[in-house]
Amino acid sequence: MSMIFFACVVRVRDGLPLSASTDFHLSQDFLECRKRLKALSLILTQYPSRGTARGRDLSIHFLSSGEIASMVICSSSYSTIMAFCFLEELQWEFAAAYDTTSIGLASRPYAFLEFDNIIQKVKCHFNYTGCSHMKISLEKIQEELKFRPPVLLKLEDMELMNGLTNGGHTELYMGSVPTYRMQPVTAIGILSLVLNIMCGALNLIRGVHLAEYSFQEDHEGIGNVLAFFLPFLACIFECYLYLYYSSARKMKVFVLFFSICLCNMYLYGLRNIWQILFHIGVASLSSYQILTRQLVEKQPDPGV
Repeated sequence: MSMIFFACVVRVRDGLPLSASTDFHLSQDFLECRKRLKALSLILTQYPSRGTARGRDLSIHFLSSGEIASMVICSSSYSTIMAFCFLEELQWEFAAAYDTTSIGLASRPYAFLEFDNIIQKVKCHFNYTGCSHMKISLEKIQEELKFRPPVLLKLEDMELMNGLTNGGHTELYMGSVPTYRMQPVTAIGILSLVLNIMCGALNLIRGVHLAEYSFQEDHEGIGNVLAFFLPFLACIFECYLYLYYSSARKMKVFVLFFSICLCNMYLYGLRNIWQILFHIGVASLSSYQILTRQLVEKQPDPGV
């Protein structure tokens, strides 16, 4: 099936991966192609702005512009024009989201991992709807490729070329595909989890008791019931966001924090000011812990 399997954005000068699609395929051919894509990303400065490395079943296409390059793995039968149309669209979206200063200052891999939801969105459009609705014109890309065709490489040569470029230290770059995990849980992080669970439990208990009374006698108290149940759900979701990585974390954390603050202010009268400040304080601590706990690359075991 002709389709795009994987895409990433890297920094040209050193091959540092800035963001990538988070869906993984486990076939051996795909994993080998990922290794070769990584090798190619380290030597992009040696090539023109467009290039294609073809294999029997999978191909790599790359497009460099300024400080960044977008790269894609797709089936070899996938249209080259469509692949570069996809890469142009990806670069346009990334350049619109991040400035050159933040790109230049990035010091860790996948510093802009939240961009993966944009990659997934664009990839889905190209895999299932084509590029007719994209900002990049198919005719424009076709014309550019006609006058400036991409440099053609052999996918099988990527490992050898990377080894020669780096003084024969091929093993440094051709290890297993990197895996990522969240940073270790800290003591303050555990405290935020405990406080979050406590606040969620308080909201649930008060909400259930109020619901029993409201449904029997005071039907106008439904708003207060919802104002207890919503923070309960928000507290549970904040615990999940702290323990597990999720795309668009900043937006989700902001929505959860805003919901907790709004609901607690709505409950003024049923809660005193100190109770409200306590719940908002716990939400603030949890939000900070979520945003500061990042993904880190899991180093391979040297003894393996």
